[in-house]
Amino acid sequence: MKLATYKDGSRDGQLVVVSRDLSIAHFAPGIASRLQQVLDDWNFLSPQLQELSQTLNHGKARHAFAFEPHLCMAPLPRAYQWLDALAYPSHLERIRRSRGAELPDGWLESPLMYQGASDDFLGPCDAIACAGAEFGIDFEGEVAAITADVALGTTADAGLESVRLLMLANDVSLRHLAPAEVASGLGLIQSKPATAFSPVAVTPDELGDAWHDGRVHLNLESVCNGQRVGLCDAAEMAFHFGQLIAHACRTRNLRAGTVMGSGTVSNRDAQRGFACLAEKRAVEALSGQATLSEYLRDGDRIRIEMRDALGASVFGAIDQRVAVPA
Repeated sequence: MKLATYKDGSRDGQLVVVSRDLSIAHFAPGIASRLQQVLDDWNFLSPQLQELSQTLNHGKARHAFAFEPHLCMAPLPRAYQWLDALAYPSHLERIRRSRGAELPDGWLESPLMYQGASDDFLGPCDAIACAGAEFGIDFEGEVAAITADVALGTTADAGLESVRLLMLANDVSLRHLAPAEVASGLGLIQSKPATAFSPVAVTPDELGDAWHDGRVHLNLESVCNGQRVGLCDAAEMAFHFGQLIAHACRTRNLRAGTVMGSGTVSNRDAQRGFACLAEKRAVEALSGQATLSEYLRDGDRIRIEMRDALGASVFGAIDQRVAVPA
């Protein structure tokens, strides 16, 4: 099934069930009003939502209405926890090499991960607000999973079973602020503003054969101002989602509603393009190009989307414009 959250003036919005083709939606009265409710009581509430989803997909829902992505908040507008990993080796390798920096010890043996802000996620069409273009505004196309409760010490296989929903993310970065924060050793704060998510979150079964080995085997398309930046294979992860979840719960529990990001989707084959501008600039620098691609400026438009084998949008599109005060 596919779930979304409509804006209704509240912090957590209104849960809706969305049809498989993303054309129509239906509120879930009498079942749940918020996605976090469903995650907290998944075994009881999700079968009821699944039944509504089937009715909707068969065209028999009495109060269905046209689905409007621009009315969506993030599927989970605020979460108990947002963790973002670095599961695509080529992304880090290129950026570090372009700066002449060393790669971290053991980075291919254990996932790199940080804890980001989860109190103010953006909807798929909300503006990327930034105080100044001089901060180096960049998009980052990712896949993200929402988990059930995960106990301390859970294995990778069991961690994979905890994945309730999947969605896309734009993990916005301010590239010119990041180096100082990385050097401090205390994590990323100012360089990581609000993250945006796709209009819908989907249960893994919706992906069919495209979901296996803890990875989404589909291409992630990133478009900037109408020009494709990348069409990257999201399956090229060094660590699958079960391994990422197991890493996060090594010393603590994770609660239902934890959001786990894959990190910027990246491929060894640079001909596939990129899911962020920093990696594109890194390849340009490594090739000796004198002028590098610019970071985002006021009014620039970013679109991030994933389509299935038949060309249908799976999660809907993240479609945002940059807003920098004059």
